[in-house]
Amino acid sequence: MTTPAPRIAGVVPPVVTPLTEEGTVDVRSLERLVERLLAAGVDGIFALGSSGETVFLTDNQRDQVLETVVKTVGGAVPVIAGCIEPTTRRVLDRAEASARLGADGLVATAPFYAIVGPHEIERHFRSLASSVELPLFAYDIPVCVHTKLSTDLLTRLAAAGVLAGVKDSSGDDVAFRQLVLRIAERAPDTGFSLLTGHEVVVDAMMLAGASGSVPGLGNVDPAGYVRLHRACVGGDWDTARREQDRLTRLFRIVDAADPATTAGATRGVGAFKTALALLGVIDGNAVSLPLRPLDADETARVRTQLELAGLL
Repeated sequence: MTTPAPRIAGVVPPVVTPLTEEGTVDVRSLERLVERLLAAGVDGIFALGSSGETVFLTDNQRDQVLETVVKTVGGAVPVIAGCIEPTTRRVLDRAEASARLGADGLVATAPFYAIVGPHEIERHFRSLASSVELPLFAYDIPVCVHTKLSTDLLTRLAAAGVLAGVKDSSGDDVAFRQLVLRIAERAPDTGFSLLTGHEVVVDAMMLAGASGSVPGLGNVDPAGYVRLHRACVGGDWDTARREQDRLTRLFRIVDAADPATTAGATRGVGAFKTALALLGVIDGNAVSLPLRPLDADETARVRTQLELAGLL
């Protein structure tokens, strides 16, 4: 029997949400960004993830973002939509909206804010899957939800057909490799997607058996990640390492923001948006409150890294 292909594989950038200075969604910039990702040859788009500032947006803004992404993609690649909410009922509300707006798959985290344990988390994902028709992907991001999805849980839910895949942003590469092995051993015929969000070690995770990557930096250099993925799939690990090294150096743009006045979200999303503005893809680097945009000195540091990477 041939092992089924993962439902989602390859390079699936978590698209940022361009904003105007007034905080509204910059639809035209978003369209240009998605068009650029498609032109680079990406294999899917993840809308309304962490890089998309989904938790900062209103429901109306989320709908506008997803509608714009789906329309611009036009069926060329799958669009998976983040349904990032603290409780099951709220996730289902977003799932219903996402299905209505044309998403091809749904992404949900473990519950957060509410104090839950492993039994509640499993009940959460099983309840979601039983209530929606679209494939459901688990988003493992303990830095934000303060829960690490266990290898046993993900394997069990994969084997039961509850989950179609995982987007791993845990930074726990040992656990990810164990998950690859467990899926191969216990759920080999499910077509489970194993997507790494660890953009500086995509080559290593692909060598370990990942299906693909969901790199925030892929907003800035999607073509680089496409080249990296193709080299990995082709077994050209020397080329993959060189491309990964270049992208890892480019990732230094997240160090451009002053750590005395910024934290993770501002440094990451702020740097990606600043780079995209410098590249002329989006009109500005506005971010959602309480984040702040990068200033002139910080922008100059991003520019330097873009030049070193050969993008400017």
